[in-house]
Formats: sequence, structure tokens, C-alpha cells
Amino acid sequence: MNAADSKIAGKVWIDGAVVDAALARVPVFDRGFLYGDSVYEVLRTFDGHPFALEEHLDRLEGSAARIEMSVPSRDEIRAAIDATCLAVGHPDLYIRIVVTRGAGEIGLDPALADAPRLILIVRPASLPSKEIYESGVKVAVVGRSRSIPGGPANTDPQVKSGNYLGSVLAVAEARRRGAYEAILGDAVGRITEGSSSNIFLVRGGRITTPPLSSGLLEGITRRTVIHLARKNSIAVDEQPLWPADLARADEAFLTSSVRGIVPIVRVDGIQIAGGRPGEVTRRVMSLYQQFASAR
Repeated sequence: MNAADSKIAGKVWIDGAVVDAALARVPVFDRGFLYGDSVYEVLRTFDGHPFALEEHLDRLEGSAARIEMSVPSRDEIRAAIDATCLAVGHPDLYIRIVVTRGAGEIGLDPALADAPRLILIVRPASLPSKEIYESGVKVAVVGRSRSIPGGPANTDPQVKSGNYLGSVLAVAEARRRGAYEAILGDAVGRITEGSSSNIFLVRGGRITTPPLSSGLLEGITRRTVIHLARKNSIAVDEQPLWPADLARADEAFLTSSVRGIVPIVRVDGIQIAGGRPGEVTRRVMSLYQQFASAR
């Protein structure tokens, strides 16, 4: 164990057992390590209870089916989550569920894999600061997609896989520009999603978000926000959006499973929402917090 390992908090479920995060190891012949041949989900707990677990397992199974990979049963995954969360012993946790195709002889043929490997990473949730929720963040439109340049044209946006290099490069660009999150685009320049989030605009009191047909991952929190807004008489439109729409928005916000709802107050060099989270954004934040805490 090196010095960096000793600072890693949390517990990991791997190969059927809970181990300290600093001691967890994946075999070098695992296809998740070699090829990004894996699927994953990230969620958090509220007061010790995994939020929207069944929805995340639905998406995990859907991702796996699209790449012709099997995953362990839900009962096995739930039991592993319970055991690992208990070992960490904290009410507010970050949970990452990873299933790789398994290990085997080096080669692209999926038939070389032995059996799927379930890995869980559970650690105290590292949430954005109170200031971020109260004051909002800057985002940068980076003009990249989750697919890396030169990648397959038919990359399925509904597969949440471990092959995330496109988003890694997008975040690197956003950080160089002093931004909290990278906003990705499609082949013609329309905005689609954040590197690890979905994006919403508010104009004239109506919420707008890019449609799934734009080529984005359907976020669990995205779906929840749309439901809560409509249930509470806030209009929501799903339609294509351009960077100029974001720059002209009255308000904007990001959604993700761990961070919840994060207000946007600046897009590149342009201030929006008067530099503070707007009224609709604050209302949606409150509705979401109430909903999540009650489940």
C-alpha cells in the first residue's frame, strides 16, 4: 500500500467480500480494466436508504442488455449493497455499482470472459458545498460529446459504460476554462448534457431540457425533476437546445444522482439568472429535496 492508498476512504465489495477501499484490487486481465467493458450506476443514500435503487438497477440492466452482457441478480446486488453500506456505517453515502464482463485471455472477443464481476464502491458522500447550492456555478460549453473523436458513429447514449474517455477530456477542458461542469454537444452543435449531469433551462417560467433523441443519457434525477415539476404545475418542454439558448436563459440548472440539483449562474463568460439561482430553480430544488428525503 502506498501513501495515496492509505487516504482512500470507504469500503469495496469485490469477488464476494467487503474489503477496505485502500486494499481493493481488480485483476489486470479484467475486461473492465482492459477495454472499459463494463456498465455502472452511481447513487446516494438519504438517511441510510439508497435513493431510487430500483430505477438505477433498471438502467444498469438496460445498459448491460444493450452490450449483450449479463449482470448478477438484483437480490445479489441488493445484498452486497446492504453489507457494504453497513460496513461503512454512515447515513449519507456514495454508492457506485460496477459490473464488468469479467476476466480472461486478452482479446476483444466477449466469449473470452469468464463471468461478470460485481464491484461496489461505498464511501461517505462528498457533496457540493453549501455555497455552490446557494450561489450557483459556472459551466463551459466544450463542443465535445461522450463519444471520443473517431469513435463509433452508432455509440448508444443509453449505455452507461466504463468507457468514459470523452467525458474525461471534456472535464479537463472545462477545468482549464475555470468551469465547474462541461456541457457537451452533438455533431451539429446542439447542447445535450453535462459530462456527468443533465441540463435544464428556464425561460418565461417554463423549464426546457434536451430530448433523449438528441443523444443523451436519461438521468434518473432528470426524470424525477420532470415528474415533480409537471406535478406541481411547472411546464416542462423537451426540445433541442443550442448554446445560444443557454446563454439567453432566465435560469439554468444541472441534475445528477449524487449532487441533486445545482444552479448555473454563468455560461463561459456570460452571466445568467442575475448571477444568483433563480426562483424556478430554487422551487425545483425544494421539491426534489422533499421528495428524496421522503422516500
